[in-house]
Amino acid sequence: MLLDRVPVYFGESALHRLERDVLGQSGVKSVIMIEGINDISAAHASAPFLISGYQEIIERAHARGLRIYGGTLVPFMGSNGKFGGDYGTDYGEQQRLAVNQWIRTSDEFDGVIDFDKAVRDPANPSYMLPAYDSGDHLHPGDLGYDVMAGAIDLDMIL
Repeated sequence: MLLDRVPVYFGESALHRLERDVLGQSGVKSVIMIEGINDISAAHASAPFLISGYQEIIERAHARGLRIYGGTLVPFMGSNGKFGGDYGTDYGEQQRLAVNQWIRTSDEFDGVIDFDKAVRDPANPSYMLPAYDSGDHLHPGDLGYDVMAGAIDLDMIL
Protein backbone atom coordinates (compact mmCIF):
# COMPACT_ATOMS: atom_id res chain seq x y z
CA MET A 1 0.00 0.00 0.00
CA LEU A 2 2.63 2.50 1.07
CA LEU A 3 5.90 1.15 -0.24
CA ASP A 4 7.02 0.61 -3.81
CA ARG A 5 8.61 -2.81 -3.96
CA VAL A 6 11.68 -3.70 -5.94
CA PRO A 7 11.83 -5.26 -8.44
CA VAL A 8 8.89 -3.45 -9.97
CA TYR A 9 6.93 -6.65 -10.65
CA PHE A 10 6.38 -6.86 -6.89
CA GLY A 11 4.25 -3.77 -7.19
CA GLU A 12 3.94 -0.04 -7.12
CA SER A 13 2.34 1.28 -3.95
CA ALA A 14 -1.39 1.96 -3.83
CA LEU A 15 -0.61 5.57 -2.96
CA HIS A 16 1.39 5.97 -6.17
CA ARG A 17 -1.10 4.20 -8.44
CA LEU A 18 -4.32 5.51 -6.89
CA GLU A 19 -4.72 8.33 -9.40
CA ARG A 20 -4.05 6.08 -12.41
CA ASP A 21 -5.96 3.01 -11.26
CA VAL A 22 -8.94 4.57 -9.48
CA LEU A 23 -9.32 8.32 -9.30
CA GLY A 24 -8.51 8.92 -12.96
CA GLN A 25 -11.01 6.36 -14.24
CA SER A 26 -14.36 7.54 -15.53
CA GLY A 27 -17.55 6.15 -14.03
CA VAL A 28 -16.02 5.04 -10.73
CA LYS A 29 -18.41 5.48 -7.81
CA SER A 30 -17.04 3.11 -5.19
CA VAL A 31 -13.68 1.72 -4.13
CA ILE A 32 -12.99 -1.49 -2.23
CA MET A 33 -9.62 -1.33 -0.55
CA ILE A 34 -7.76 -4.40 0.69
CA GLU A 35 -4.10 -3.49 1.03
CA GLY A 36 -1.35 -3.92 3.57
CA ILE A 37 -0.24 -7.54 3.94
CA ASN A 38 2.88 -7.01 1.83
CA ASP A 39 3.76 -3.80 3.71
CA ILE A 40 3.55 -5.66 7.01
CA SER A 41 5.30 -8.74 5.79
CA ALA A 42 7.98 -7.58 3.37
CA ALA A 43 8.73 -4.17 4.91
CA HIS A 44 8.03 -4.69 8.66
CA ALA A 45 5.37 -1.94 8.53
CA SER A 46 3.40 -1.23 11.69
CA ALA A 47 -0.36 -0.87 11.97
CA PRO A 48 -0.11 2.89 12.73
CA PHE A 49 2.00 3.37 9.59
CA LEU A 50 -0.59 1.53 7.48
CA ILE A 51 -3.49 3.37 9.08
CA SER A 52 -1.93 6.69 8.05
CA GLY A 53 -1.88 5.40 4.47
CA TYR A 54 -5.49 4.26 4.68
CA GLN A 55 -6.47 7.71 5.94
CA GLU A 56 -4.70 9.43 3.06
CA ILE A 57 -6.37 7.18 0.49
CA ILE A 58 -9.78 7.62 2.14
CA GLU A 59 -9.30 11.41 2.08
CA ARG A 60 -8.28 11.40 -1.58
CA ALA A 61 -11.24 9.19 -2.55
CA HIS A 62 -13.72 11.30 -0.61
CA ALA A 63 -12.28 14.48 -2.17
CA ARG A 64 -13.31 13.03 -5.55
CA GLY A 65 -16.79 12.17 -4.29
CA LEU A 66 -16.15 8.43 -4.15
CA ARG A 67 -17.33 6.05 -1.48
CA ILE A 68 -14.58 3.80 -0.15
CA TYR A 69 -15.01 0.49 1.61
CA GLY A 70 -12.37 -1.14 3.79
CA GLY A 71 -11.66 -4.81 3.24
CA THR A 72 -10.10 -6.56 6.21
CA LEU A 73 -6.81 -8.36 5.69
CA VAL A 74 -7.10 -12.13 5.40
CA PRO A 75 -5.19 -14.57 7.63
CA PHE A 76 -1.69 -15.51 6.50
CA MET A 77 -0.16 -17.66 9.26
CA GLY A 78 1.81 -20.53 7.78
CA SER A 79 3.13 -18.42 4.90
CA ASN A 80 6.54 -17.63 6.40
CA GLY A 81 8.20 -20.82 5.16
CA LYS A 82 7.59 -19.80 1.56
CA PHE A 83 7.80 -16.01 1.73
CA GLY A 84 10.06 -15.22 4.71
CA GLY A 85 10.11 -11.72 6.22
CA ASP A 86 7.21 -11.06 8.54
CA TYR A 87 4.79 -13.19 6.50
CA GLY A 88 2.97 -15.42 8.96
CA THR A 89 4.95 -14.33 12.03
CA ASP A 90 3.65 -13.26 15.41
CA TYR A 91 4.66 -9.66 14.60
CA GLY A 92 2.85 -9.79 11.26
CA GLU A 93 -0.25 -11.26 12.87
CA GLN A 94 -0.30 -8.57 15.58
CA GLN A 95 -0.16 -5.86 12.91
CA ARG A 96 -2.83 -7.56 10.77
CA LEU A 97 -5.17 -7.83 13.75
CA ALA A 98 -4.59 -4.18 14.72
CA VAL A 99 -5.25 -3.01 11.15
CA ASN A 100 -8.42 -5.12 10.96
CA GLN A 101 -9.65 -3.76 14.29
CA TRP A 102 -9.15 -0.22 12.99
CA ILE A 103 -10.90 -0.99 9.70
CA ARG A 104 -13.87 -2.48 11.57
CA THR A 105 -14.22 0.23 14.22
CA SER A 106 -12.81 3.55 12.98
CA ASP A 107 -15.89 4.59 10.97
CA GLU A 108 -13.49 6.28 8.50
CA PHE A 109 -14.51 4.01 5.63
CA ASP A 110 -18.01 4.26 4.20
CA GLY A 111 -18.45 0.60 5.05
CA VAL A 112 -16.52 -2.56 5.84
CA ILE A 113 -16.23 -5.87 4.00
CA ASP A 114 -14.96 -8.49 6.40
CA PHE A 115 -12.84 -10.70 4.15
CA ASP A 116 -10.97 -11.96 7.23
CA LYS A 117 -14.15 -13.34 8.76
CA ALA A 118 -15.23 -14.81 5.43
CA VAL A 119 -12.13 -16.94 4.84
CA ARG A 120 -10.56 -17.61 8.24
CA ASP A 121 -10.61 -21.01 9.87
CA PRO A 122 -13.07 -20.71 12.78
CA ALA A 123 -11.04 -23.27 14.75
CA ASN A 124 -7.77 -21.41 14.11
CA PRO A 125 -8.54 -17.80 13.07
CA SER A 126 -4.92 -16.86 12.33
CA TYR A 127 -5.09 -19.28 9.39
CA MET A 128 -7.21 -19.34 6.29
CA LEU A 129 -9.67 -22.23 6.15
CA PRO A 130 -7.72 -24.90 4.21
CA ALA A 131 -10.50 -25.21 1.61
CA TYR A 132 -10.07 -21.51 0.79
CA ASP A 133 -6.24 -21.47 0.72
CA SER A 134 -4.32 -21.65 -2.56
CA GLY A 135 -1.73 -23.77 -0.77
CA ASP A 136 0.75 -21.01 0.12
CA HIS A 137 -1.17 -19.80 3.22
CA LEU A 138 -1.15 -16.26 1.83
CA HIS A 139 -3.33 -16.17 -1.27
CA PRO A 140 -6.84 -17.56 -1.40
CA GLY A 141 -7.57 -20.18 -4.03
CA ASP A 142 -10.52 -20.01 -6.42
CA LEU A 143 -13.03 -21.07 -3.77
CA GLY A 144 -11.56 -18.55 -1.31
CA TYR A 145 -11.93 -15.74 -3.83
CA ASP A 146 -15.51 -16.86 -4.51
CA VAL A 147 -16.23 -16.64 -0.77
CA MET A 148 -14.61 -13.20 -0.62
CA ALA A 149 -16.76 -12.02 -3.54
CA GLY A 150 -19.81 -13.35 -1.73
CA ALA A 151 -18.90 -11.29 1.33
CA ILE A 152 -19.45 -8.06 -0.62
CA ASP A 153 -22.89 -6.54 -0.10
CA LEU A 154 -23.58 -5.23 -3.59
CA ASP A 155 -26.43 -3.07 -2.31
CA MET A 156 -23.93 -1.29 -0.07
CA ILE A 157 -21.43 -0.46 -2.80
CA LEU A 158 -23.71 0.41 -5.73
